[in-house]
Amino acid sequence: MDKKKKSNLQNGLKGFKFKIYWLYAIIFVFFIGLQFIGTEVTKPTNWQEFNRTMLQDGKVDKVVIVNKDKAYIYIKKEFLSEEQFKKVGKKAFGDAPNLGPHFYFEIGSVETFSNDLKDAQISFDNEDKISPLYETQKDVFGDILGWILPLAFFVFIWLFIMKKMGGGAGGAGGQIFNIGKTQGKLVDKEDIKITFDDVAGLEGAKEEITEIVDFLKSPEKYTKLGGKIPRGAMLIGPPGTGKTLLAKAVAGEAKVPFFSLSGSDFVEMFVGVGASRVRDLFKQAKEKAPSIIFIDEIDAIGRARGKNAMTGSNDERENTLNQLLTEMDGFGTNSGVIVMGATNRADVLDKALTRAGRFDRQIFVDLPDLLERKAIFEVHLKPIKLAESMDVNFLSRQTPGFSGADIANVCNEAALIAARKSKNEVDKQDFIDAVDRIIGGLEKKSKIISPGEKKTIAYHEAGHATVSWMLEYASPLVKVTIVPRGKSLGAAWYLPEERQLTTTEQMLDEICAAMGGRAAEDVFFGKISTGALSDLEKVTKQAYAMVSIYGLSEKVGNISYYDSSGQQSGFTKPYSEERAQTIDKEVSRILEEQYQRAKDILIEHKDKVEKLGTELLENEVIFKDDLTKIFGDRKWKSYEEEQLIKMDQEKTESDKLAKAAKKIKAEEKKAKAAKEKETKASEESVNDKNS
Repeated sequence: MDKKKKSNLQNGLKGFKFKIYWLYAIIFVFFIGLQFIGTEVTKPTNWQEFNRTMLQDGKVDKVVIVNKDKAYIYIKKEFLSEEQFKKVGKKAFGDAPNLGPHFYFEIGSVETFSNDLKDAQISFDNEDKISPLYETQKDVFGDILGWILPLAFFVFIWLFIMKKMGGGAGGAGGQIFNIGKTQGKLVDKEDIKITFDDVAGLEGAKEEITEIVDFLKSPEKYTKLGGKIPRGAMLIGPPGTGKTLLAKAVAGEAKVPFFSLSGSDFVEMFVGVGASRVRDLFKQAKEKAPSIIFIDEIDAIGRARGKNAMTGSNDERENTLNQLLTEMDGFGTNSGVIVMGATNRADVLDKALTRAGRFDRQIFVDLPDLLERKAIFEVHLKPIKLAESMDVNFLSRQTPGFSGADIANVCNEAALIAARKSKNEVDKQDFIDAVDRIIGGLEKKSKIISPGEKKTIAYHEAGHATVSWMLEYASPLVKVTIVPRGKSLGAAWYLPEERQLTTTEQMLDEICAAMGGRAAEDVFFGKISTGALSDLEKVTKQAYAMVSIYGLSEKVGNISYYDSSGQQSGFTKPYSEERAQTIDKEVSRILEEQYQRAKDILIEHKDKVEKLGTELLENEVIFKDDLTKIFGDRKWKSYEEEQLIKMDQEKTESDKLAKAAKKIKAEEKKAKAAKEKETKASEESVNDKNS
């Protein structure tokens, strides 16, 4: 028992951490107590009470005027035992007698008080009369406290501000003298649990980055042949694609210390702090080599220099970048420190940063394709309690253009929706609702819409659905709704084909499908509305891209005015006014032709569109199957659809094989049990004969 108590005490002491601030607080409270509590007991009174109960009764020993503003009264010793003086007769601590002063009160002026005191003692004998004594006292402690307290307050405020600006409590940068220290978070190799198994999809990026892991694990394998270990790798890709996760997985696979920080951690209001933090970061990394430095959102400090000449360049940021360039080029090639950066703005990075010798590798982390989305879903669905009928292939085909972060959000949202409905498991409908909510926003069924507006919205969406169904290269429809979501009054969900290349015909079909909504309003109501704003914005951008970027216009020719380097100023155009007019005319021609094409398609299938619009008004939501009933099967199947059909067939075959294997296993188990039963019975019969 004693040992147990001792161990508990030791554990308690181990968890206890003394802080110097506590000592400062105790000292401060002590001095304040001395000032305000005191050791003597002196009670306030007034002139009337003093004259009536003390002076006239002859109980006053002396009166002392201190600093010409207070009168302190001393009572004779023989009267201190009386009832009225009991509270002032003894000291605050112990039973020692209080020698005074016993009472005090404020006086207006010394002359008035002296005259009043003289008048009050007119009837007294000369030997009984009291004359006031005068003293001048200085409150040294109070004076010191008077200027120490404000100073201490300002020092405290300053330290607090420095702590906040320097990187938070407890960190190396939290102290005023450590503001130039790195803000990077060090994760030791023992604490990194993420490996490549936790990173689904991104097969191309993983393959490329595996080499870096190999460099860190066995650098001598490369250096002995005269090779140099890469100094840096830049992860480039859209937000949410898993760049940070991939960097952590590299550290987890290589089992090396991992310094993680953001580009903004270098930026500070003080000149030279960013450069100082860069130096400190590389110093620490080299001490723990082999190690990885990971700078997320590196574009915060890595922007191209000299671009802000008009507004004034950020010298501090440029100094930080210069120091980073120097450090990456300055430390030894065999030091075992690899720098990894991540950004979704590679176009704005300084050319000196991305050159070979600094960031030797540029690894592109793109949005996942169909098969990669399936792998990502399988990772994020592990902790979720799914319904048996749940199909991962279905989920992967419903989320084109989704990043890894988006997929994680879909899985979480589906689980929340299922929990909200008090379900025991997450089913297919929950995932559909989750995708709808993420793309379109929350349903607003309470929004007041007039019957006329509702009819316009229904036919608008029916126009989109019809035109996209009738065009070869338009995205096939999944779902149409006229229930308001987010900012939109109606919405249509499509499954766009994930192309690597896009032809002129494909872009024209997409523009035509987007124009279908406004075209339907024109055909069926003879008037158009503002509901096509987002459609017009989309097609205008597409048309301008066709003409001025992709060179898909015969009239303008094979010319692209796109600047991939980002060096081009927005104030000047790289073409003449005549060419600008040509581009505008060509864009207008493309849009008007596709608008007329959409109208022609709708007029050709007018009865079917009306039927679709009526069904939308009745049910508010229609699906792909409803369109198939009205228009028949779609003539064209994309390569992706063929891949999806193939995936479904493979799943069906694998399910059949699994079922057959399960059946065989059950039969084998049954046969084994029967055999064991037969053997046991024969042994029992032999034993009976022997007995």
